[in-house]
Amino acid sequence: MTMHDLIVRGGNVVTPDGAQIADVAIAGGEIVNVAPGIAGPAREEIDARGLLVLPGAVDIHVHFNEPGRTEWEGWASGSAACAVGGTTTVAEMPLNAHPPTLDGPSFDAKRTAAEASSRVDFALWGGLTPENLDRMEELAGRGVIGFKAFMANSGIDDFLAADDLTLLEGMRRAAALELPVAVHAESDALTAALAARARAEGRTSARDYLASRPAIAELEAISRAILFAAETGCALHVVHVSTGAGIAAIAEARARGVDVTAETCPHYLLFCDEDLERVGAALKCAPPLRARDETAALWRSLAAGDIQIVASDHSPAPPEMKTGDDFFRIWGGIAGCQSLLTALHSAGCVERGLPLPLLVDAVAGAPARRLRLGRKGAIAPGHDADLVLVDPGERFTLERSDLHDRHRLNPFAGERFTGRPRRTILRGETIAVDGNRVGAPRGRLVRPA
Repeated sequence: MTMHDLIVRGGNVVTPDGAQIADVAIAGGEIVNVAPGIAGPAREEIDARGLLVLPGAVDIHVHFNEPGRTEWEGWASGSAACAVGGTTTVAEMPLNAHPPTLDGPSFDAKRTAAEASSRVDFALWGGLTPENLDRMEELAGRGVIGFKAFMANSGIDDFLAADDLTLLEGMRRAAALELPVAVHAESDALTAALAARARAEGRTSARDYLASRPAIAELEAISRAILFAAETGCALHVVHVSTGAGIAAIAEARARGVDVTAETCPHYLLFCDEDLERVGAALKCAPPLRARDETAALWRSLAAGDIQIVASDHSPAPPEMKTGDDFFRIWGGIAGCQSLLTALHSAGCVERGLPLPLLVDAVAGAPARRLRLGRKGAIAPGHDADLVLVDPGERFTLERSDLHDRHRLNPFAGERFTGRPRRTILRGETIAVDGNRVGAPRGRLVRPA
């Protein structure tokens, strides 16, 4: 009989077709069989009875900022948070690192940093800015999974927003390279003018910041990006959508054949504008948190399949950048990669009764498919043996001391969740157990198939 490296025994294995009590057999870092009562010897067995066995999450929107701004976050701390939370693959955004990932040498520097310290597998986005249109082929040759563009000010001096011509021409080049373009969709004309007016009038509170980035600014930019994608044939991915109207615009475009997908984040699903005023800077982001009825609209869209992907948009900064009286000056980024899977399971499956396969697909299967990470995101023979074992009934409070990201300034700390990750497995080897990282970093680069 075949000697397996590992058999995970008797867990409730979740696939797109549903869940079943089954064993998962692993050899050579990949899944070789999923079935009840798998026979044969194994070098190691894990008793998963009473636990959910889920594919490791594929978080396609993180900022680990290394090299260059490692004091904000780094591959060692960020990937440890992911591993403990049940994420086994990340896609790291091109900005916040210094230099940003705009050409071959900057890609190489980031890959070197990640290979030295990452506890999870990783893919890299390239940038799309007015300064690097002629380097997109170079980045594609290195293995980027796509190109990220800002339609508004990024807040980072070395990553410029893409004007309309840059975005249109960049999408045309990306289409030829058969790679997607991800956009931060907010109208810079609207948000910059509203912010300048508020600050000139001395209005710098959290509520003033919210008012400077209205929903119409997001909807206008989404609509413009969809027009460009339809014109160029580019695959478009709209990141961190915060409004029901934005999702509806994407769903309408998909219905008429535009290749566009929607991503939202746990903070838009769990928090609203009132929470920003209550919690403060830890919940500042762009687009900002919306009114509670928008949160409800996003949950309905997720249940209907109009939101394909949920990602963390983990974007921390040093504490001194998250304080002050002027809310416009405070860094706009939320730390949340460790709680991606837990927040979705608790708020979606437990509280709202959404089907577990739907939630799992949103954080694992769909992102892997969208970025052509063919061996990731599913529990099936031939896929990488990336698993997370979750105790579905355990209720716990996420404490700040539980966190592994660099600064632990995290709005999810103090939240009560149901469903604690007990063990995370990357390519057949355990990388986290009961909130603690295990073993040495072994993450490697993942390229689009």
